[in-house]
Amino acid sequence: MTRREMREHTFRLLFLKEFYNEEDLGGQVKLYLVEFEDMPEEAKEELGTRAGQIYARVEELDGQINDVAEGWKTRRMGKVDLTIIRLALYEILHDDAVPEKVAINEAVELAKKFGGDDSPSFINGVLGKLVRRRA
Repeated sequence: MTRREMREHTFRLLFLKEFYNEEDLGGQVKLYLVEFEDMPEEAKEELGTRAGQIYARVEELDGQINDVAEGWKTRRMGKVDLTIIRLALYEILHDDAVPEKVAINEAVELAKKFGGDDSPSFINGVLGKLVRRRA
């Protein structure tokens, strides 16, 4: 499985969080993964682990997003855009294997595929502010 495919599946798993409470979320993740019979078990485990690591940091990630997203706090953002930003910010902060520029570029690509017309530029702008703030 390519990194891009892994990222897209992770996005989809994270998106589930917006619609299910914590008790139901684990079951929904399992149901999602069952659909991919050809996916190796180790890839499924990695996806579940990665999504869990990001779920555990949502509060931290949202705090940082709220610090830079003037006029667009996380509670007002579209669920797709917010999920993509969380995933990219997690990669920037906690995944040393993913360079910042790659995380941002991949987030923009996800936005083109799953977001609205303005999503790519919005996501690029928020992530750009987050990266500049870190520097």
